[in-house]
Amino acid sequence: MEKYDPWIKSLMRFMLRVIGIKVRVTGVENINPDKTYLFMANHISLFDIPLLSGYVPQQVRGIEADRQFKWPLYGFAIKRLGNIPINRKNVHSAIKSIGNAIRRLKEKRSIIVLPEGHRTLDGNLNPFKKLPFHLAKKSDSAIIPMGLSGLFSVKRKGSWIIKPGPVQINFGKPIPVEIIKSKSVEELRDYTKNVISGLIDFH
Repeated sequence: MEKYDPWIKSLMRFMLRVIGIKVRVTGVENINPDKTYLFMANHISLFDIPLLSGYVPQQVRGIEADRQFKWPLYGFAIKRLGNIPINRKNVHSAIKSIGNAIRRLKEKRSIIVLPEGHRTLDGNLNPFKKLPFHLAKKSDSAIIPMGLSGLFSVKRKGSWIIKPGPVQINFGKPIPVEIIKSKSVEELRDYTKNVISGLIDFH
């Protein structure tokens, strides 16, 4: 499916423009196109995945809630793309999903994960789950922190109203493997959350 990635990116960007979302991107220079990364961002809206699919400048696959793979059309599409389902309520299933993600990363395929696990209800960051940081410590890949701003005003959880407006993606500097390895899972979780928080415009 990698050969379709440029077409999919173009389609996602076109879809966002059609519904009135104007995207501004900063920090792309922090991403080495020849390296494999674990991309992490805050989780705001159903548009997070189309946004990241369209604007992360690499071929990437996401870890998504398993229920989304049952949705008409969308579920079929993300399954064909090779995104990874995860059931956070089933420990054994979640561990298997993380194992699949580690394998993809070691095959030099970048992964996107949203460490809050659930969309925000108030625009602020939810607590970060520990599982993504177990993945980070086992993957030997740097983390690219990302801050998504503006999507909460466009489309928030619990509402089907879409308000066209500007959205920004800030790509932060990589969190290198040396720092990832030097910290405990909890320390890495808190460190990454602080970095991502600094990339978000909460106003």
